[in-house]
Amino acid sequence: MSVAHQVEHVTCLGCGCGCDDISVTVQDGRIVDAIPACPVGRAWFGDGSVPWEVLQAGKPATLERALIEAASILTKPRASLLVYLAPDITSRAQRAAVALADFLGAAVDTATSDPAVGGLLAAQRRGRATATLGEIRNRADVLLFWGVDPNRRYPRFLSRYALEPAGTQIPNGRAGRFVIAVNIGADKGPAEADHTITLEPSEEIAALSLMRAAVLDHPARDQSPNLASAIGLIGRLTSARYAVLVHDAEPTDLPRNPLRVEGLIALAQALNGPTRAALSSLRAGGNRPGAESVLTWQTGYPFAVDHSRGYPRYMPGDRGLDRLARGAFTAALVVGSPVLAGEAAAALGGIETVAIGPGASRAPFPTRVAIDTGTAGIHEGGTAYRMDEVPLSLRPPLTGQRSAVQTLEALLEAVRTKRPGSSA
Repeated sequence: MSVAHQVEHVTCLGCGCGCDDISVTVQDGRIVDAIPACPVGRAWFGDGSVPWEVLQAGKPATLERALIEAASILTKPRASLLVYLAPDITSRAQRAAVALADFLGAAVDTATSDPAVGGLLAAQRRGRATATLGEIRNRADVLLFWGVDPNRRYPRFLSRYALEPAGTQIPNGRAGRFVIAVNIGADKGPAEADHTITLEPSEEIAALSLMRAAVLDHPARDQSPNLASAIGLIGRLTSARYAVLVHDAEPTDLPRNPLRVEGLIALAQALNGPTRAALSSLRAGGNRPGAESVLTWQTGYPFAVDHSRGYPRYMPGDRGLDRLARGAFTAALVVGSPVLAGEAAAALGGIETVAIGPGASRAPFPTRVAIDTGTAGIHEGGTAYRMDEVPLSLRPPLTGQRSAVQTLEALLEAVRTKRPGSSA
């Protein structure tokens, strides 16, 4: 047994908080401890072990033969291709996957959830007032949690950014902050709140509209008790030095009104008249926001990009995953942890699929080629993005047999060999 050693300042991608203060203990090539990781982070790190297989039609193959087969699948004449950016890969790997999609004339989609997509589209329609997590930590003195308790899916959000830590403008930490919880049906706010109100899901959009109207000095009268309590929050929000509205941009167990995020954006914008306010959108981990950032700087669009005409087209109303479920593609390249399920996984089982990434050989759908790689932040260094779109450096505590970046770059060379005379 080897002597254990520690790797400091490891970044956890278990959720979108991207905590970069983790001390990981490694012994005999495995992670044996991670401090101060939360339950979500500990589950994400595990012991760091991942499969390292290369499969061709479900049977072991050499990396070279697998790449040749993958290139043959992706360069077939008249093929209609989807490149799917799954979680747990670095931004450099995402960029390599986008380069492949560009070269092949493929559609590109990401693991961005439908609720998060709704927020991106709402922000494109009307803009948004947002803030980094560091700004929230240092300045927010009033926080309103709209139908979300971060303790369950983002356990360190409150302790690192929102409630407890002292900030440059909030030297007394929790004592200097007023916390409001708005419960929407069964979606509860944090139990630590100083003030709590409850709305029925059917009242949510009306409440947001009436709150915005009150900020703009158009108060409504004779409302139901629940709506009146929502309007009553405006005095506290407008008297704040820095108010932050927090919501969950990822799906929950309950159906969600698609207008929620637009109403929150509008309310945060209105609050920037009498005070300073921001909207904080909680996001899942695995460098999902990184995929949106990479696509934006490479194509101008954050998701649902189609290169089939030789240039990037934005198709948010007809995402690649929707087209996949309808049988619009003849082949697919899944890059990252193969977390697809439901209709998308079933559709992948009916076409030729290449999977490259952590756990590719364990994909829940049949693959023609599967190449396992390391996990971003555990085996691979580089860059990943936090939920507030701040890039973070990755310091992996383990080494892997191959990286997603190297594998994708080798695949791009194999594709160029199969289809000479083109340029990405």
